[in-house]
Amino acid sequence: MSTTNKKAVVLSSGGIDSTTAMAIAKSEGYTIYSLSFRYGQRHSVEIESARKVAKAMDAAEHLILDLDLGKIGGSALTANIDVPKHDSTEELAAGEIPLTYVPARNTIFLSHGLAWAEVLKAGVIFIGVTAVDYSGYPDCRPEYINAYEKMANLATRAGVTGETRLKIRTPLMKLSKGEIIRRGIDLGVDYSLTLSCYDPDQKGRSCGKCDSCLHRKKGFKEAGITDPTVYV
Repeated sequence: MSTTNKKAVVLSSGGIDSTTAMAIAKSEGYTIYSLSFRYGQRHSVEIESARKVAKAMDAAEHLILDLDLGKIGGSALTANIDVPKHDSTEELAAGEIPLTYVPARNTIFLSHGLAWAEVLKAGVIFIGVTAVDYSGYPDCRPEYINAYEKMANLATRAGVTGETRLKIRTPLMKLSKGEIIRRGIDLGVDYSLTLSCYDPDQKGRSCGKCDSCLHRKKGFKEAGITDPTVYV
């Protein structure tokens, strides 16, 4: 899928990383097609953040797909497993894959993004993965993204016929959370629209102690920018 086609599918959770990736895509002149998933996650309130972000970014369309990964389970985000809580990022176990890892999530999400991109004749999928400040998820590594892109171009009619070639863009891969936030601020991102928490309360307030909240706090501190998040 040729990158000369200025349509881009952007996987959006409504969090810092996917929102910044979307802002980068927009700054490069792509028409945005935002894709979010209601997959049985306990923090489904993130969908509302994704809606707000898509509107703020003037997305041509925001598609929300319903999947039920809760039936598969195996994650603190989709099963009856407590979300781990800590007081600081120093307490996070380096090198360990945490309980918040959702089995094959990025593969599942990218596959739906691939299908939509082929229908749209979009040449690019943007995904906000990073290999710097992240929770050790195996499907956020550059090796995985490179392998998926190769597979995607073998698995689609557009790729096989040579009509178009798909590129998976990971503009945040080598950035820390603080660098990501500074990049977004430079592009005019309103991070008050975003949600990172894995275990928000019924009012949508962030817990402040899950892995994602801790990385968010650390990022805003490193960026020297006030965190607009409402915490419990």
